[in-house]
Amino acid sequence: MFIEPQRNIKTGWIEVICGSMFSGKTEELIRRLKRAIIAKQKVEIFKPSIDTRYDENDVVSHNSNSIASTPVTNAQSILLLSNDIDVVGIDEAQFFDDQLPQVCQVLANKGIRVIIAGLDMDFKGQPFGTMPALLAMAEYVTKVNAICMKCGGIASHSFRLINEDATVLLGEKESYEPRCRKCFNEGIREEMFND
Repeated sequence: MFIEPQRNIKTGWIEVICGSMFSGKTEELIRRLKRAIIAKQKVEIFKPSIDTRYDENDVVSHNSNSIASTPVTNAQSILLLSNDIDVVGIDEAQFFDDQLPQVCQVLANKGIRVIIAGLDMDFKGQPFGTMPALLAMAEYVTKVNAICMKCGGIASHSFRLINEDATVLLGEKESYEPRCRKCFNEGIREEMFND
């Protein structure tokens, strides 16, 4: 479990929570943000406006845990809306534009704690969007895993169940399932054989 660092001086930093779908990334983000609220810190939460799966405004986990957020269309909007804040939370970071790492650096340099959650790999098992840059610049990285739906092992991949080539495809259990490396690779080979 991640324990928040204690600092006597106001300094910012970046935390990244990453992993596959259904691994608890958003759940962990919400947990950390609620702890900051309990500590009477000023918190602002953002998500990409394209993510309307559970709610148009709130960040909602697969377990229906939620927290109020502000949907934004681009990373620069986060800077404009983060005045007089101690903690900024960002969900579904992989869906933001290429400016997100720079925005997070600016926020952290202003003394803000930035907590980011996102998929580290896409459905092809490749690094996803700006996540590699965010992982490289973060002071704290937490990789969470799901349970493989094929063998019950530790899952780190998001396997797409439907035939769609678009990298960004919002979906839930009807579209994706978590898989371990072995079961993910077996699924990819099956798809190649069936095409």
